[in-house]
Amino acid sequence: MILADKIMDLRKKNGWSQEELAEKLDVSRQSISKWESAQSIPDMGRILRLSEVFGVTTDYLLKDDIDLPVPVESPEPAFAGRPVTMEEANAFLRERSFAAPRIALGVLLCVLSPAALILLSAAQEYGYISLSENQAGGIGLVALIALVSAAVALFVVCGQRTARFEYLENEPIDTLYGVSGMVRERQERYRATHTRQLTLGILLCICSVLPLFVAMSFDAPDFVLAASLSLLLAVASVGVLLLVHTSILWGACQILLEEGDYSRENKIESSRYGYVSQIYWGLVTAGFLAWSFATNGWQRTWIVWPVAGVAYGAVIGIVKALRRRDG
Repeated sequence: MILADKIMDLRKKNGWSQEELAEKLDVSRQSISKWESAQSIPDMGRILRLSEVFGVTTDYLLKDDIDLPVPVESPEPAFAGRPVTMEEANAFLRERSFAAPRIALGVLLCVLSPAALILLSAAQEYGYISLSENQAGGIGLVALIALVSAAVALFVVCGQRTARFEYLENEPIDTLYGVSGMVRERQERYRATHTRQLTLGILLCICSVLPLFVAMSFDAPDFVLAASLSLLLAVASVGVLLLVHTSILWGACQILLEEGDYSRENKIESSRYGYVSQIYWGLVTAGFLAWSFATNGWQRTWIVWPVAGVAYGAVIGIVKALRRRDG
C-alpha cells in the first residue's frame, strides 16, 4: 500500500472528512486531496504530523511493505499534559481573585484617561474656564499620563504575581484528583454573578453612545458634544470594568478545566498566532499615540480602538488562510 492509500485509509478509519483532517494538520483541503490522489507528497514535517494525528509510526507511512499500522508508544503515558495539584489550583484561583478587580480598574483608567483632556480643551476653547490653550492641554495631558501610569502599575503588579502560572494558559494540563470537581463547583456558584456582570457590562458599552447620539441629533454646540464624548468614555469604562472583572474570574475556571478559549486546541492555535497579535496591537498602539499627539485630536482618535478590534478578526483570518494555502 502506497502513502496516498494509507492516508486515505487512516482518514476513513478515523471517520474524518478531508476538511477535518486538513484542520488538524493546519493545511488546505486541496492539499489532502492531492496527497490522497498521489498528485503530491507531504514534506517530512507533515509526515511527522500525520504519524502523530493517526497514531502510527513514520515507518508505516513511508514503507510500502508494512501493511498494518504500528501504534506509536507514548513517552509519557501517565499524563497527557502537565499535572496540576489541588494546592496549585487554589493558589492560582487566589491570585486571579486578587488580580481581577485591579486589572479591571486599570482598564477603566485607560479608557477614561482622555476624558479630562477632551473636556478641558473644549471648555477652554469656548471660554468656560479661564485657562490658556496650553494650560488646558497641559493639565489634560498630565491627567491622561497619570491615569495611564496608574493603570500600568496595576498591570505590572498583577502580572508579576501571576507570572508563575502562565503555563496553565499556554500548555496542556492534567488536573489531579479532586481539582476538576472543586473548580466546577466554584464555577457553578459564580455562574449567576458572571451572567449579571456580563450582561450589565455589555449593556453599558452599548448605551454609552446614547448621550453623543442625542447631542448630535439636536445639533448641540461643540462643547456639549465634547462633554457627551467624555460621558461616553465614563459609561463605557464602567462597562468594560465589569466585563474584564468577570471575564478574569470566569476565565480562571475555564483555564483549569481547559474549556472555551483555553481548550487544548485553542492553546495550540494561540501559540501559532500569538506573534501576530503582539505585532498587530503594538502597531495599533503606536499609530494611535502618533496620530493623537501629532494632531492633538484626542476627541476623534479614540475611534482607532473599535476599528482595530473589528479588523483584528479579519487579520487573523487572513493569516490562517495564507498558512493553509502554503501548507
